[in-house]
Amino acid sequence: MSKTILITGCSSGLGISIAVQAAQAGHRVYATMRNLDKRADLDATATEAGVSLTMLPLDVQDMTTITACVDQILGEAGQIDVLVNNAGAGFVRSTEQASEDDISWVMDVNFMGVVRCVKAVMPHFRTRRSGHVISISSVGGLVGQPFNEIYCGAKFAVEGYMEAMASYITPHFGIHFTTVEPGGIQSEFAASVLKHVADTGGMLEDEYLPILQKYVGGSQRRQAGSDIYQTADQVAEVVMGCIASDSPPIRTRTSTWGEAFCALKTDLDPEGRKLQQQVIDQFLCD
Repeated sequence: MSKTILITGCSSGLGISIAVQAAQAGHRVYATMRNLDKRADLDATATEAGVSLTMLPLDVQDMTTITACVDQILGEAGQIDVLVNNAGAGFVRSTEQASEDDISWVMDVNFMGVVRCVKAVMPHFRTRRSGHVISISSVGGLVGQPFNEIYCGAKFAVEGYMEAMASYITPHFGIHFTTVEPGGIQSEFAASVLKHVADTGGMLEDEYLPILQKYVGGSQRRQAGSDIYQTADQVAEVVMGCIASDSPPIRTRTSTWGEAFCALKTDLDPEGRKLQQQVIDQFLCD
């Protein structure tokens, strides 16, 4: 069945793959990005795939643009069935090295951006008693990693936010919440993280430097020759499976490596359903 899908962060990488695969599956796709001047890659990929989609401006840090985008889609399509919160930003620095502005920016893009978009679609979803929110998190939303504490903190926040909403909104209003947790993705994301490090002073000469060099060198080796990194298309295929499901998971990893990496936290309840029921039984039983 064709659905109307709103996707954030479609100027590159995973956002492009999700948008194009959703259009190929016959869905009505609204692909959004902060700056439509960066639409060239999405235009080219959609043309090559022979699909059409609608591109709209949406800045997850600006509620005015989010509301305007949602209102336009509802005016044109009459409904939104799926929101995919894909927009995000990586960040590699220790807490001591990170500026207050950096920390606020990472939390705002990765966490508050999700909250704003969900807030914009929820009245429509609740009225219809239907809808699906998919948020792209990370294995870093389950397992803290070196020099990623600010980023992981933001993704942990997304995990808790989605899990909490699933505990009462899903059973009472029929709206589903899914957190997708990739490992590494072969895209511009990693490059943009390192660029941000360079643009904000590079690797600082302090006691953290040898540890950071070990981390960055290991990351580059892992990207070159291991099963940690997937293509954006592979991760998008997992997202498409969630969109197609009548009973989507609350959380899902996207690779066998991701499953193994998070196993100590997820083995007893891989999709989060048992914990959801436990929370419901504890807090919402008559």
